[in-house]
Order: sequence, then C-alpha cells, then structure tokens
Amino acid sequence: MAASPWVWPMLAMVGLVLAVWMRLYLTRIPEMKRRHIHPQKVASNRAMVEALEDQRAADNFRNLFELPVLFHAACLAAIATGVDSVAALALAWGFVATRVAHSWIHCTYNTVMHRFQAYALGGALLFALWGVLGAVWAGVL
Repeated sequence: MAASPWVWPMLAMVGLVLAVWMRLYLTRIPEMKRRHIHPQKVASNRAMVEALEDQRAADNFRNLFELPVLFHAACLAAIATGVDSVAALALAWGFVATRVAHSWIHCTYNTVMHRFQAYALGGALLFALWGVLGAVWAGVL
C-alpha cells in the first residue's frame, strides 16, 4: 500500500522534533556536568530556567507542540477525507520549511525578529492550509 503524500510532511515534522530533542540533550547534559548541577536541582521548569544558561533548545522544543498540533490535525484530516489538493500539500510543506527555519534560528543565533518572521509566515501558511481544506470540504475547490 502506498502512503498518502500527507504522511511525508508529517514525518518531516517528526524528524524536526527529534533533531531539536537531541540538540536539547546534547546541550543540557554537558552544561549540567560542566557546571556541576545536580539533576534534582532542576526538577521544575522554573528551577531549570534559573539554573541553566542555554534554554534555546528547550524553548524551541516546547514551541514544536504549539502550532504544529494544528498542522498534524490538518494532515490527518486530509488523509481521513481523501483530500488530493496540490495547493494544500504545498502549504503543508511550506509550513514544515518555516518550522525548520524557526527551529534553526531559535537553536543557534536566536535573533528574535528573524525567528518571528519564520514563525509568522509559518502561522499564515498553516491557517491558509486550513482554509484550503475547508474550501475542499465545502466543495468550493
């Protein structure tokens, strides 16, 4: 059975989450070792923020469970209803691309306005995706 084309952008997002998750632990554990921070001293999010200097990957990891939830819901809804729209699929891939850019900016040099531009464009693409899906389901497209 061939996979729906909607599966591939979802898998790409999962790959992004995995990459950020790995980055999180590849930065957090060495910092804790270097600064001799006992794991129990960072048992809460507040303690973690106060104790650790580099929160970029952790902040980005949390971001990947905000708007992307609507992305995954859109893709699953498109699969379930048999949506075959090149425009909708292009919007899905555009959203993935902006999330990759957002994560890269957030986890590296972290210039807020660059990050915001990627985030805002991704949000616009995501809501446009939902608009196209709605139009397809309504029979307009």
